Amino acid sequence: MDHPLQAWRDTLGDLGVLGLVREAPAAPVPPAVPERRAQAQAAPIVTPVPPRQGPPAYVPPTAPGACPSAEVVAGCGSLETLQQAVSGCLACPLGGGRIKLVFGEGDPQARLLFVGEGPGRDEDLQGRPFVGKAGELLDKMIGALGLKREQTYITNVVMCRPPDNRVPAPEEARACLGYLRRKLELIQPAVIVTLGATPLRELLGVSEGITRVRGQWRRLQVGDREIPVMPTFHPAYVLRQYTQDVRRAVWEDLQAAKAWLDRPDGPTAGR
Repeated sequence: MDHPLQAWRDTLGDLGVLGLVREAPAAPVPPAVPERRAQAQAAPIVTPVPPRQGPPAYVPPTAPGACPSAEVVAGCGSLETLQQAVSGCLACPLGGGRIKLVFGEGDPQARLLFVGEGPGRDEDLQGRPFVGKAGELLDKMIGALGLKREQTYITNVVMCRPPDNRVPAPEEARACLGYLRRKLELIQPAVIVTLGATPLRELLGVSEGITRVRGQWRRLQVGDREIPVMPTFHPAYVLRQYTQDVRRAVWEDLQAAKAWLDRPDGPTAGR
């Protein structure tokens, strides 16, 4: 006789039950994540961006005449020899982009000297300072004082045109400053008129805005002399802001410079 349990097992088998112990249910399968959603949930891959680097530092060439030394400049006994010494100057990046070097021009013994910022397009083409629209206005200013352009001396802080007529960078101005100071030593003007903020900043270290300091006398030590300096607006600024107030301010500044020249007790009245 079969065992009762055997009969029970056969009965359960007929009912489709394969074992006495029910198997544990399988773990639920998570629903599929849409492709776009899966991509959104994935951690983004960040590629490091290298820091932006500026242009490499300018290295002046070592060719003869490319960077006249202070000793060479100091040894120049005239404007002509100084101009020859600096004619091939490449001491700053501006030299490589110039068409012509703009040294300066006028009376080598001028009592009135004008210092601007730097050459523009017309000056770069002709190799002469202040020959564009701003130069035409400067000529009229000089004429209104009863002088001719040839009786003055006109130069700039830098002798090569900055790209897009921008303000010369500090290192560019420093490269030319020794040449400018040697010009002042050779000419020995009685009065210097600075045109705009750049010559005032580079020659005298005055960083205030030109609207604050124009018309106020300054002093510049050149060799063993102190030269009075009259700051005023640049003619290019006057052309942009051609108002009665601006024109009157420049005229007052130039009249003050001329009055100093005409002093009977001036240091160079007999020149």
